[in-house]
Amino acid sequence: MEQSRFLELHGQRMCLTDVGSGPPILFVHGLMSSRRTWSDQAARLAADHRVLAPDLFGHGESAKPLGDYSLGAHAASLRDLLDAVELDAVCVVGHSLGGGVAMQLAYLFPERVERLVLVSSGGLGRELNPVLRAATLPGSEFVLPVLASGWVRGIGDSALRVWSRTGLPAVSPSTTEAWRALATLADGDTRRAFLATSRSVIDAGGQTVSARNRLSGLTCRDVLLIWGAGDRMIPAAHVEAARAELPHSRVEILPRSGHFPHLDEPDRFAAVLADFARTPEVAVGRSAGDPIAPAVRPA
Repeated sequence: MEQSRFLELHGQRMCLTDVGSGPPILFVHGLMSSRRTWSDQAARLAADHRVLAPDLFGHGESAKPLGDYSLGAHAASLRDLLDAVELDAVCVVGHSLGGGVAMQLAYLFPERVERLVLVSSGGLGRELNPVLRAATLPGSEFVLPVLASGWVRGIGDSALRVWSRTGLPAVSPSTTEAWRALATLADGDTRRAFLATSRSVIDAGGQTVSARNRLSGLTCRDVLLIWGAGDRMIPAAHVEAARAELPHSRVEILPRSGHFPHLDEPDRFAAVLADFARTPEVAVGRSAGDPIAPAVRPA
């Protein structure tokens, strides 16, 4: 059962799932998402780990104040969170935007990150799905309320129900989660925070913030890269950018996954993560010159 609580950080409330005991793992969700995207993984890992999964400011049930929503601001909030729960260092797992936040945390506060897991991470290349690029354009603040409105969501929900009855391949959890996330933008405060966050890292051409020139400077040498082979938000080819800077990182491409591999292939994802978390030393993956294969090692 999910165990959530609120912490106050600098006068703002942050909602946090905090379960289990043992070596700590900090999960960081992506844009338009929340801590709940990690619920299944938290339940699986809580027997052997203390699992922390916050709603970043501007997301979920955490506060959505006016202010700074840059990667650095989110990283500083996570540092403050670790102080509040009295943890010195953790294994950090970041998905999508959360991957960028996780890298920023490791770069700014290296003593707080023992191991780093990047899941379909942002910050490793310019390419990005056109829908997210369009969401940052001038005037999108007037379009997003319409797209997130009840009647549009009703049409989409009906289409998904019809699709499920046709006998065609089921809609993937990645697609369902992306559709669910759109509904959160019906709330004005959430929409304002989304625009502030997305415009700090995205423009009409794609991602504007790159961590590639900083990866080689990370003091954390245990790094795992997980990607869905069918990711339509951030292409799996971005793994190569990270691997060029971190040749000893472990790489796992999940062949039946999209942008949310922890939802599309939860069993395999959990097995890969648990294996990485308990390995006492750097897990060396393929060398930088090898091509990416659909599966690196069995889960």
